[in-house]
Amino acid sequence: MGLIRLPLRLLSKLNSFLLTIGSVIATLALAFMVAFVIYQIVMRYAFNTAPAWTEEGARFLMLWMTGLVAPLGYRKGGFVAIDLVQTALPRLLSAILSLILLALAMLTLIYAFIIGWSEITGFAGRFATASIYFPWPGAEGLEWIRAPRSYMMASLVVGSVLMISVNIELILRVLAGEGLPSETSVLLDKSKQPVMEGE
Repeated sequence: MGLIRLPLRLLSKLNSFLLTIGSVIATLALAFMVAFVIYQIVMRYAFNTAPAWTEEGARFLMLWMTGLVAPLGYRKGGFVAIDLVQTALPRLLSAILSLILLALAMLTLIYAFIIGWSEITGFAGRFATASIYFPWPGAEGLEWIRAPRSYMMASLVVGSVLMISVNIELILRVLAGEGLPSETSVLLDKSKQPVMEGE
């Protein structure tokens, strides 16, 4: 157990740091996304014109918000789960079942990373967005160029990498005998919830 504690502590601190930054960025993305949607509604119904960039910009922000906040929800046990069987089993069998489920989740996350990476480097990633522009240094100063779609698809890669890191932390927690975080256990008994490093 002692060999597991050190990497668990280090990975827990790293995840806490990265997910804190991710949650701040995701909050800003949500705020801008709401602002874009409200702006589009006002322009459409008050001025009878709808800017093209608002819809694509909101979709861009929504993907990044999801990619950055999903690992945090996964780490805190906030995903929908039926843990009745795990809580009813003896401690050892519950830990074994948790490890099996985490191993299956790891395979899924690795597959999601492969899909995201192939989307970025493949055919779809070569196209540019229709209406999102950003400044880029050119021969005559800053030029406004269309953002590649790969920037949007990178949210899947970043999100899956963060979730893989969280998944490894959860595996180490089970091996260390700390169990998995669960929203159900938080509601029922705060004292039974494992404390994350850095929180």
